[in-house]
Amino acid sequence: MGDREGLSVQEIHAPTSICFGCGPSNQDGLRIRSFRTEDGLEMEFTPKERHQAFPGMINGGIIGTLLDCHGNWTAAIALMDKAGDTEPPCTVTASYSIKLRRPTPLGSTLIVKGEVTEIGDDRANVKMSLSADGEVCATGEGLFVAVKEGHPAFHRWS
Repeated sequence: MGDREGLSVQEIHAPTSICFGCGPSNQDGLRIRSFRTEDGLEMEFTPKERHQAFPGMINGGIIGTLLDCHGNWTAAIALMDKAGDTEPPCTVTASYSIKLRRPTPLGSTLIVKGEVTEIGDDRANVKMSLSADGEVCATGEGLFVAVKEGHPAFHRWS
């Protein structure tokens, strides 16, 4: 998926975003690329040496950012689909938690999945997982909320 042809949801809906995790315009960021699946969104990410916590293992903050941004986009796309809109609402993380289940190795392509577990008119709960070499390395849950005009993040994707 990292090398998938076609545009990611980030490139389609927020091409000028500067978010460290998901902004296509942030040349120094992670620049995740999430794609639709039957159950939500999925992405691939290949960590670089600078993403290590210690030799051969990925930093927990990087893992958290991958899960947070991917979960946020999973919620935004689900809210867009539920409303029948063509553009997602701008969503922010209200809360999220992660469990680091095992060290995440450098040198592996990471698979991150997001699936909505509950959805309202302006919010969605999402479960996320991050795997390397077929092993689940981290899981997470988050609540992501659409913001209204006047919120500092309202125009962040435009």
